[in-house]
Amino acid sequence: MTKPGVLVVGELPQWDLDALAERFEVHLYYATDDKPGMLARHRDTIRAISTKGEVGADAALMDALPKLEIIACYGVGYDLIDVAAAKARGIRVTNTPDVLTEEVADMAIGLLLAAARRIPAGDAWVRDGPWKSRGSMPLTTRVWGKRLGIVGLGRIGAAIARRAEAFRMPVAYSARQKRDAPYDWYPTPAALAPHVDILMVSAAGGEATRGLVDRAAIEALKPGAIFCNVSRGTVVDEAALLEALRSRRIAAAGLDVFLNEPEIDPEFLTFDHVVLQPHAASGTVETRKDMGRLMRENLEAQMDGRPLLTPVA
Repeated sequence: MTKPGVLVVGELPQWDLDALAERFEVHLYYATDDKPGMLARHRDTIRAISTKGEVGADAALMDALPKLEIIACYGVGYDLIDVAAAKARGIRVTNTPDVLTEEVADMAIGLLLAAARRIPAGDAWVRDGPWKSRGSMPLTTRVWGKRLGIVGLGRIGAAIARRAEAFRMPVAYSARQKRDAPYDWYPTPAALAPHVDILMVSAAGGEATRGLVDRAAIEALKPGAIFCNVSRGTVVDEAALLEALRSRRIAAAGLDVFLNEPEIDPEFLTFDHVVLQPHAASGTVETRKDMGRLMRENLEAQMDGRPLLTPVA
């Protein structure tokens, strides 16, 4: 029996491609120079798309594949998938929540510690010679006990809050509605910002949260605040963030996400008080294997006529 076709739009590890090939005819859209030709040749056999949150799938791609049944996102964020267009065409959409929650929360705390304690600078102080020639490096700032504000208390935000409690950090959060959580609630990031020492962004991406952490929120931060983002670059007013970093109103920052990735604003590279990561908060072997497994299980469930494990509403 002919295998159903899957169009792999976002690059996947080889272990996921090998596993997909057991059930599907795999077409590497991201690797071909003749994308229109691939779509034309396989338009009647491709029944599934595998994509990533930062790659997505638009209406034009859906229209090019009349047999398409499902778009499976390898990641929790699906903001670049045109979900409305998929719904209108009867195409199911899934993502991979939960399996990466703890990993991203770990990275959030890691970025916070790295930024506040200047861990990359400390490594360079030892590695490049200043320790021997100049003595002790400049003092940094503590993390434990500081008041943490979390923008978006979803799965990841709640996991960050649990870790913060171990650091004896009072926690507050902003969200559209108050959650059943033992933390102070503020309706907006701008309302939250003046009351915290550290602002951690973990809100979902998409049009609903574009610019959520706006200029008012950034300007409301206390001088000397620390800023971290493990969400999406679109959630933050990046121009306002750059201004606050340039003036050092924000004393330190840890950033895993940016606008226009990977072509990020080059000014970020000039700041010695910012720790940068390449959108890799979920980037461990264990979590990526879990994400790939869940993505495949959703694809196989669709092909078998079984309920999807993690459908997008």
